[in-house]
Amino acid sequence: MDPKLHQTILPSSFKLIPFILVAVFLLSTPSASQLSSDFYLFSCPNVERFVRNTVESASALDSTIPGKLLRLLFHDCLVEVLTVSPHTGCDASVLIRGKGTERSDPANESLGGFYVVDSAKELLEDLCPGTVSCADILVLAARDAVELVSLE
Repeated sequence: MDPKLHQTILPSSFKLIPFILVAVFLLSTPSASQLSSDFYLFSCPNVERFVRNTVESASALDSTIPGKLLRLLFHDCLVEVLTVSPHTGCDASVLIRGKGTERSDPANESLGGFYVVDSAKELLEDLCPGTVSCADILVLAARDAVELVSLE
């Protein structure tokens, strides 16, 4: 290695150390956006019970609901649909109706269980208006569906 190059790279590298330390500190400290199992404790305290009851009622009428809800969550969170808009994460975008949405994509035509999430959302909007997101309802419903099947 050229000694002159070594002399210019090394001092400039040390200039980055404070920025790296600040970045590590900021990324390692807890923030208000951390996940919380009691997020709705005060704003909608019975959200989990309402979603669970909705899933249980729907599953009693249709034994395929647990599988449909789990698949719905999978398609929302893990499948990236490049033809609509690339995304990652659980955002309930698979629930949105309309032309050019994930729900209208041919790859998602066989999905089911939408009405369970819709029913839970309708109930929660009456009890806790504008509080519980569809994404959270979908996650809770899929969790409850898996638990329901595992208890059988």
